[in-house]
Amino acid sequence: MPKKDIKKAREEWESKELGDAKERLPEFITTSSFPIGRLYTPDDIKGFDYLDKLNFPGQYPFTRGCQPTMHRGRLWTMRQFAGFGTAEETNKRFKYLLSHGETGLSTAFDYPTLYGRDSDDPLAEGEFGKCGVAISSLKDMEILFDGIPMKDVSTSMTINGPAAVVWGFYLAAAEKQGAPRNMLNGTIQNDILKEYIAQKSWIFPPGPSMRLIIDTFEFGTKEVPKWNTISISGYHIREAGSTAVQELAFTLGDGLAYVDAAMERGLKLDDFAPRLSFFFNAHNDLFEEIAKYRAARRIWAKEMKRRGAKKPRSMWLRFHTQTAGCSLTAQQPENNIVRTTVQALAAVLGGTQSLHTNSMDEALALPSEKAVKIALRTQQIIAHESGVVNTIDPMAGSYFVEYMTDMMEEKTYEYFGKVEALGGVLKAIEKGFFQQEIANAAYRYQKEIDTGKRTVVGVNGFTEEEHIDIPILRMDPEGEKRQFKRLNDLRKNRDRSRYETALSKLEKAARGTDNMMPFIIEAVKCHATLGETCNVLRDVFGEYDEPPIY
Repeated sequence: MPKKDIKKAREEWESKELGDAKERLPEFITTSSFPIGRLYTPDDIKGFDYLDKLNFPGQYPFTRGCQPTMHRGRLWTMRQFAGFGTAEETNKRFKYLLSHGETGLSTAFDYPTLYGRDSDDPLAEGEFGKCGVAISSLKDMEILFDGIPMKDVSTSMTINGPAAVVWGFYLAAAEKQGAPRNMLNGTIQNDILKEYIAQKSWIFPPGPSMRLIIDTFEFGTKEVPKWNTISISGYHIREAGSTAVQELAFTLGDGLAYVDAAMERGLKLDDFAPRLSFFFNAHNDLFEEIAKYRAARRIWAKEMKRRGAKKPRSMWLRFHTQTAGCSLTAQQPENNIVRTTVQALAAVLGGTQSLHTNSMDEALALPSEKAVKIALRTQQIIAHESGVVNTIDPMAGSYFVEYMTDMMEEKTYEYFGKVEALGGVLKAIEKGFFQQEIANAAYRYQKEIDTGKRTVVGVNGFTEEEHIDIPILRMDPEGEKRQFKRLNDLRKNRDRSRYETALSKLEKAARGTDNMMPFIIEAVKCHATLGETCNVLRDVFGEYDEPPIY
């Protein structure tokens, strides 16, 4: 029997089987508003070469995963984001999570900390501990990890503008615990470019900020070899309203800018690249998200190879995933458990190395113990009951998934071309390119909800009048007073001469070309506070003011 032409057979099928359904059915779109066809066939991935596009897990271009065994060999790190109020309160939450099976810590900091301000700074008034833990000194960091062996636990810290200083606190606290630097395992986010693009919690202008980041690369490579000195983040880009393709393209573009800056410093790619890590969002559209992660690995591997990487690990894109905070609703908050489950499933099927699942009550407040335990149990059920970890990259070979993966790669390179035409990432930030692209995407998405083109359960569809019966987490009302007293006592009792000498040396290093990390660590060991240390750098580098974009 002669082999039928797929295109012709499809046309016959559409004519015979679909009839007028072709006209009656609505348009289907992804979460990113990308139109989706009714069916995908081999014609949609013509010229598909398995070894070139996929290959085997652990082999270039790593589409199917970085490690050869992936989740069959080792489950992802279950790393719930946690932090609120004082160091004492967050220490208690850390221990609660670890006791219920969490396998890595992830630290949220309050806004004064994110902006390099002490808790008692007048500019910090009203913001103490509200969206993360307040860390103003080495003493706070010691309390945060009291009773938690830092040499044994992997810790992620979501900090950017003052990342080098907060990392200095962590390294000094670990030293006091007796944990050698070469044993410490974790990540600092340290991604300032996405702050200028999306999250907006910066301190210094781009040039000095990039210098600090490359200082951490250089110091970490030599002194803290197991530490990921950056987590190049698309999460906040997506939370600001970007599409999946924009998240992918802008994140990888930022990553390549860091790589190029480090190589310009004289660092060897194969020395620092294995400790670069990434942080992606997991939104509602299962297949779009899976394709995004698979395309990310393939693009990164190609770009690292093009820059001269020789070691396979230098070409790996290892990433943490957090489910989409922007998808959570205050209406019918229990529905967020289902959203989070779908999003977590996408991350696992996409090959994540680490995962945070949001809690059902996060559209209302910081998560309660009950809510955060359900979020952790969601990961554990996926890991141990769903069967999705039993084989590697089970989505591979799906015509739809491979089409979406190829499309993501193609659209990402289109964005790379646009950014290059503008003069690179920093120039594109200055011109407002990323900001405008994200704003346009966010507007389009919201308009789709407002017009009913897109249904959000409980918001513009399947709504109901309800009394929300969710326990709300309350911070210790005395926590702020304790924090102020601790800071006051620290300033009063420290060795003034050592403290002043350390800050003077840091200022000299900042005005010169020395790596600043050793000077930062010495300053915090002499009990310089976060604000005091950042103020030395502010005096040298100035602060960044975003140009208005109309």
